[in-house]
Amino acid sequence: MVKTQHFIQYLQYSENRGESLKGQIVVETPVTLTVNGDAWLSFMCTPLQLEALALGFLFNEGLIQCMDEVANVSICEHGDNIDVWLHHNVVQPVSWRRTSGCTGGITAVGIEVGSSTTISNKCFFLTPENIYHLIGLLFESQEMYKETGGIHTSALSDGEKILAVSEDIGRHNTLDKIAGLCLISDIWPKPRIVLTTGRISSEMLQKTARIGAPVIISRTSPSSLSVQMADQMGIMLIGYARSNQFNIYTHPEQIKIEDVVKSS
Repeated sequence: MVKTQHFIQYLQYSENRGESLKGQIVVETPVTLTVNGDAWLSFMCTPLQLEALALGFLFNEGLIQCMDEVANVSICEHGDNIDVWLHHNVVQPVSWRRTSGCTGGITAVGIEVGSSTTISNKCFFLTPENIYHLIGLLFESQEMYKETGGIHTSALSDGEKILAVSEDIGRHNTLDKIAGLCLISDIWPKPRIVLTTGRISSEMLQKTARIGAPVIISRTSPSSLSVQMADQMGIMLIGYARSNQFNIYTHPEQIKIEDVVKSS
């Protein structure tokens, strides 16, 4: 069985005294992606939902569109290789670009500033109460975080409930896993709302757009490029979401707020 948590002995220092404690930390390990018999790359990841990670990565890279293209997916007994066989040939990208992920995400997709991709959000509105409810559901779904800390969580919602949840030490991996879960279980709700504990970088925004979500909500900050891309793509980007507050960075017209006070 592949371990996702590791038990350690550590020293905690508090109030001028040290105490030896036992605890759990999240596992980070390289896992190789093999496609049609060829080794492509290694994910630095938490070995959970590895099938979803591989398929979601291929989907988010635009290399597959649906499960009909997948012949077989298998995880080796040691959990360090995901073997994906497709019904068609696919060309491995010539070069991979390191992203801004906390564990070094990988992509071959270029940054699409000025992209013509637009996510439809017509006739779709949220209220502040919706946001508070959804971020609360995200926090409740952090099963491994409650045990170990040090791990990101992302989820897909239809605006009322959580439909898919993923956890990983890499925030980019969580959105690949969400895409993979959508493929495997054929979950494509309308509307689609992405929730994440991770910072929203341009790559996170690209993956959100690929999933087809007109809203992404994070507990932390966006980058300048992700705000620019979200504005162009029609995605409402919300950051620093808590149980009683949040920041709207793009497309505030999609949320119903009665009173807006403008600073001087």
